[in-house]
Amino acid sequence: MTTEPNPSELEVLKALWSSKRLSARELHDRIGDAQGWSYSTTRTVVQRMVDKGLVTKDSVHGLSVFAAADRKVDLISRLVRSFTARVLEADPSALPASAFAGSRLLDDAERAELDALLKAGPSSGDTDKEAGQ
Repeated sequence: MTTEPNPSELEVLKALWSSKRLSARELHDRIGDAQGWSYSTTRTVVQRMVDKGLVTKDSVHGLSVFAAADRKVDLISRLVRSFTARVLEADPSALPASAFAGSRLLDDAERAELDALLKAGPSSGDTDKEAGQ
């Protein structure tokens, strides 16, 4: 079961979503300075994310590479649903994905998919994930 990522973990996920798979060094080169991390901190954060189920780890030619465990729209859908229900005490399916029109993270196709996910409601796996948070 995955948990909600913290803000630093979201930055790691954004880098992974834009590149599919990255080594710890590549991740550090992309976000380490902006986060104020040493290389060892980057490695620690990524390993904790693997342990939490947010990131997967594979080996390519002997090099460890990491990928986001969830697709971008799936995780965003869960986060939006959780926030809307917990904080706003509102029905997440009533929130239109057009609210994210200015997002640089989502393209038009992803916004449309997010809209469909929000309107459809959580899958049984998402309900379990939200309940565990």
